[in-house]
Amino acid sequence: MPKPIRTATCSASDARIRLGAAQAYLEVARQVLAEPARSEYLNVAAGLAVLSGIAASDAICGARLGRIHRGEDHRSAQDLLRAATPDGDKLATQLGRLLSLKDAAHYGVQVISSRNATDATKWASRLVERARDETER
Repeated sequence: MPKPIRTATCSASDARIRLGAAQAYLEVARQVLAEPARSEYLNVAAGLAVLSGIAASDAICGARLGRIHRGEDHRSAQDLLRAATPDGDKLATQLGRLLSLKDAAHYGVQVISSRNATDATKWASRLVERARDETER
């Protein structure tokens, strides 16, 4: 039997706070990504994009379900996101792509490619845009 997803309650106000965090992480990720000739910044940009996507997912789930993921396994957050909206599968795929970079971006010793860092900011941006829509409903 699958483990139940650990969640916490999330008000509409809390969801907007998570959206604000998602937007801030994304803004800084873009600034860091724009730094020339600093390959180590690629991991930082990707790591911030991952955090942005997680916060955006929280905002979406909080706005739609009144609950956010609170477990150690962020991949379980995909299941919650999947259930939050009619296009939850698509959103969960975006989050999954970000989460696939999480360990390398946050803890890895290899530099993430410029393409992966750029893609991460795009994926996070899509989640942030959707979170903005959901929190403004």
